[in-house]
Amino acid sequence: MALTFTPQPPVLQATGTPVLEIEDLSVGFGPKGRERIVVENLSLTVQPGQVVALVGESGSGKSTTAHAALGLLPAGGRIVGGRIILGGHDVTRADDKTFRQHRGPLVGLVPQDPMVALNPTLRVGEQVAEAIRRRGVPKRSVPVEVAAVLTRAGLDNPEVRARQYPHELSGGQRQRVLIAIALAGKPRLLVADEPTSALDATVQRRVLDHLDRLVAESHTSLLLITHDLGVAVDRADHLIVMSQGRIVEEGVPKAVVASPQHPYTQRLLEAAPGLGRKRRPAPLPPVDDVVLRFEGVTKDFTSRSGFGTRHQARVLDDLTLDVHRGRTLALVGESGSGKTTALRIAMGLERPTAGRVLFDGVDVASSDRKELRALRRRFQFVHQNPFAALDPRFTIRDLIAEPLDSFGIGDRKSRTATVSKLLDQVALPASYLDRRSNELSGGQRQRVAIARALALEPELLLLDEPVSALDVSVQAQILDLLVDLQRALGLTYVLVSHDLAVVAEVSHQLAVLDGGRIVEIGPTEEVFARPQHALTRALLEAVPGLRATETEVRG
Repeated sequence: MALTFTPQPPVLQATGTPVLEIEDLSVGFGPKGRERIVVENLSLTVQPGQVVALVGESGSGKSTTAHAALGLLPAGGRIVGGRIILGGHDVTRADDKTFRQHRGPLVGLVPQDPMVALNPTLRVGEQVAEAIRRRGVPKRSVPVEVAAVLTRAGLDNPEVRARQYPHELSGGQRQRVLIAIALAGKPRLLVADEPTSALDATVQRRVLDHLDRLVAESHTSLLLITHDLGVAVDRADHLIVMSQGRIVEEGVPKAVVASPQHPYTQRLLEAAPGLGRKRRPAPLPPVDDVVLRFEGVTKDFTSRSGFGTRHQARVLDDLTLDVHRGRTLALVGESGSGKTTALRIAMGLERPTAGRVLFDGVDVASSDRKELRALRRRFQFVHQNPFAALDPRFTIRDLIAEPLDSFGIGDRKSRTATVSKLLDQVALPASYLDRRSNELSGGQRQRVAIARALALEPELLLLDEPVSALDVSVQAQILDLLVDLQRALGLTYVLVSHDLAVVAEVSHQLAVLDGGRIVEIGPTEEVFARPQHALTRALLEAVPGLRATETEVRG
């Protein structure tokens, strides 16, 4: 017979009492009396069973607001005004002991990054069990509760998952583990801080669908923090838009999107893929020739288990496609579909198991070191993460000039002139020359990475998720920049992305990968209008707001 445990009555007793009330909250950082205010006079209410979305860019104060409500402000942060009422209890000045009593039975947090939030040295079940034991569950009942909460969080085979370590799970599964830990205390309120920002569109949809079901089935409330206006419109009952620590607009999501009143909301809407204006890729060049060709490219990876057993995985399977000069080809698919591996093989960073990649008729894989070096003047790579791609020890001048120096192009004076020209091309002022990358925002860093890639005047850029780490408005600026550069310089792009809303705005041709194979390919507009494969349809359906018509959005 399964062991059962009857939990203590929840902290929140009165039906209809708001789960969370924030009244005129102000939060500051720095010495007392000289604080830098990052949240100012903010008020919001979350009712039982309600989904409230806080939307804004990085630095708008969204996460700080949630951390204040949870008693998790970092060192140097303090509440300088207002009140926080959690389940009827004033916790504005509560100590950590008081907050620990409320975390779990009243409120649970779903953090943003599961690889950071989960302990890599502990099995999943142990991490969930720790949260369960805080409820006073008897030791013999804990394994049953662990399996139950993992199931409730949407994980299959809970007994198997409980024995696994975080690195053995996919991104979506790890995110569900974080949800399970938050659910372990049976909270009345879930605070989800960008819970899907690092996930593929289809995985994002499954996680959000599951959160929706939890709200509907258990009357749990949800405070959803996101920079994605499309997610907020799709999922929230009430939308709050924040900018520079203040609420600038709020209301029913569809009403806010249909008639945004504040200029900031209007800019967010304009920038949001699928909700705002439709960008168009650069015009097609008059001459249609192939600059890059994949011919039957197959790539196998071999790994060994702890017992010496060899495991072979096929990441690319007979990939054949052409990249036409002056156009943008988008490779889309879920994680593990082979998109980035295709780029690495095209760059000569990986060798194909079979097949070949031809750049202007030259086989990249069979080229010797000298030939490959010459080819790399003609094609360059732009990485996904602008925070990791640039060496923080170097100035922007040195970062952009490094490729010129490596190839012995020009003297110091001419290189400085070239760097200044490149900064101008990516819309950065010359005053940035002597700054370092850690002094720049994410969007500015990505502009520097693009300028660095353009230093050798390449014909082809291989772009690996170039905007996935950026806020939506910065993302829009980078996409506009890429289109403008293509139009001005005649560049060819291979763009890897899991976001079809981004692809729709800038690509001429679209190839959908699944398990290393192309399952659909064609002109972007045609694929969007008449998707043939089930995966393509699933990817389209998973993008928040992508199917919204101008009538629906603008009213």
